Amino acid sequence: MAQKVLVTGGGGYIGSHCVVELIEAGFCPVVIDNFSNAVQGGERDVPESLQRIEKILDTSIEFYELDLLDRTGLEKLFKQHSFSAVMHFAGLKAVGESVEQPLRYYRVNLTATMNLLEVMQTHGVHNLVFSSSATVYGDPQRLPIDEQHPVGGCTNPYGKTKFFIEEMIIDQCKAEKDWNVVLLRYFNPIGAHSSGLIGEDPQGIPNNLLPYVAQVAIGRRKHLNVFGNDYDTIDGTGVRDYIHVVDLAKGHIAALKKLKDNCGCKVYNLGTGTGYSVLQMVKAMEKASGKEIMYLIAPRRGGDVASCYADPLLAEKELGWKADFDLERMCEDLWRWQSKNPTGFTNNSPFSI
Repeated sequence: MAQKVLVTGGGGYIGSHCVVELIEAGFCPVVIDNFSNAVQGGERDVPESLQRIEKILDTSIEFYELDLLDRTGLEKLFKQHSFSAVMHFAGLKAVGESVEQPLRYYRVNLTATMNLLEVMQTHGVHNLVFSSSATVYGDPQRLPIDEQHPVGGCTNPYGKTKFFIEEMIIDQCKAEKDWNVVLLRYFNPIGAHSSGLIGEDPQGIPNNLLPYVAQVAIGRRKHLNVFGNDYDTIDGTGVRDYIHVVDLAKGHIAALKKLKDNCGCKVYNLGTGTGYSVLQMVKAMEKASGKEIMYLIAPRRGGDVASCYADPLLAEKELGWKADFDLERMCEDLWRWQSKNPTGFTNNSPFSI
């Protein structure tokens, strides 16, 4: 029997790509999602992303509509299933919104994770891969950022929730020696599955650069605002470490395998180690799409840093993982997804494989 892995927030962008990799690696994902960032598909109360994965892989995926704030529902799920591990993606994730609604972010992200950890403890499930973020590093004190870089100087409540959750998990691992956890600090996931059938579908105005650029290219938005062109970088615009979402998903499979070594609590960056500027990303998307992407220079945003990119060598050394896909491939796959699905998962046109 394939090992059952609970995937929280598995209908979302990163979660759904990890579901693909789990199935392809021989695991049996059981997915929960509350539809806060996932689009419901058609007649079934199942995220459209998962229905499309079922078609891509010719399989069926066990799904439950469940909010991690529903402690009773979570207890019931753990009584029904014997999970070998949990991958925890569920949470609110918009930086700007977190600044405007801090209490909501603390309540949802922290309470949800507390519920999950307590129910895991009760039911003897002690293996966890947690979706953390490079935001825990705050303003970089040095580049590239390795796992020993100080954490906690977060510039927004979203980043603080990731940091607090990491601290909760680290303390739990100290108290309970039979827990094994891998904390994965993502840099900037972009791109989409090569089928073009699943990808990032932001609800409302995209918070991240690449989905916004793709929507300009497809004609949904008039132009991109580039926030600041006077940073100390190659062209004055902000530099970030972009990683293909499929590479990121493969990193989760490597982390899951690491848990079997009784690894205790481990932390790894998932990035490429290469930084690209906003204008370099615009040019790369112009090449992938064959479209001119209009942009305007706007004032800097508060809280933005000039450059941020990973030192990913520890993950390569200890997980045997490194990012394979280059910038061109990231943009090609993103454009395939965007051009096949101009309005995301709510696209009414039938799709074909």
